[in-house]
Amino acid sequence: MEIHFGYALLLTALAGMATVIGSFIGLVVKYPGPKFMGFTLGFSAGVMILISFVEMLPESIRVVGFLPAHTGFFLGMICFFLIDKLVPHDYEGQHDYEEKNQPSNLKRVGLLVALGVGIHNLPEGMATFVSTLENPHLGVAIAVAIAIHNIPEGLAISAPIYAATGSRKQAFFWSFLSGVSEPVGAGLAGLILLPFLTSMVLGWVLAVVAGIMVAISLDELIPVAKTFDTEHTPILGVIIGMAVMAFSLWLLH
Repeated sequence: MEIHFGYALLLTALAGMATVIGSFIGLVVKYPGPKFMGFTLGFSAGVMILISFVEMLPESIRVVGFLPAHTGFFLGMICFFLIDKLVPHDYEGQHDYEEKNQPSNLKRVGLLVALGVGIHNLPEGMATFVSTLENPHLGVAIAVAIAIHNIPEGLAISAPIYAATGSRKQAFFWSFLSGVSEPVGAGLAGLILLPFLTSMVLGWVLAVVAGIMVAISLDELIPVAKTFDTEHTPILGVIIGMAVMAFSLWLLH
């Protein structure tokens, strides 16, 4: 487990810094098409849902048993619900710019999204970290899924701020800052959980994290994807995301 500690932190940091990729897209393109955003968010949701139900929850059931694993799963969903209730965030800066073209509104939207994404990224960092400690292959799969959906998050932060201020530095800084919260979440998980980590504790944590990831996908990623493209691109992204992740898990096994 000690051998994987640094590796887990590195994976989490790389996943979190994917917001920077979205930031660069926002600086270069400003507003990529809605089909791109809908497909990307749907793809990420498909990946996260499949990982949760095919890998994480079954592993938790194997370690702690059926009822405890599902208890942890629903606790994870409730945790995300409470976080989302206390600190809501959205991606409406895209629509706000297109419809209103008001720089002051845009900057406010970008900063609110940065704050919300930063707080929401904390449990994602914990998810990547803990999953990597349990199974490095699973950690890679989760890191990739989180990195994919961090790209449009970085875009949602940088594009409205850049459009409002014309400052590349401000746009990049705020999207970078939101991504840093993922390795911070991993660090907190390491400091709090590492002294107590046993197979039983990891089993519970995997169940909780699976619940968080499913909640993120169903409550955030898919609905937001539909706001960008109301047609079939989001569900196509979900299907392809699940298929790609199923194939990659098959290769790992």
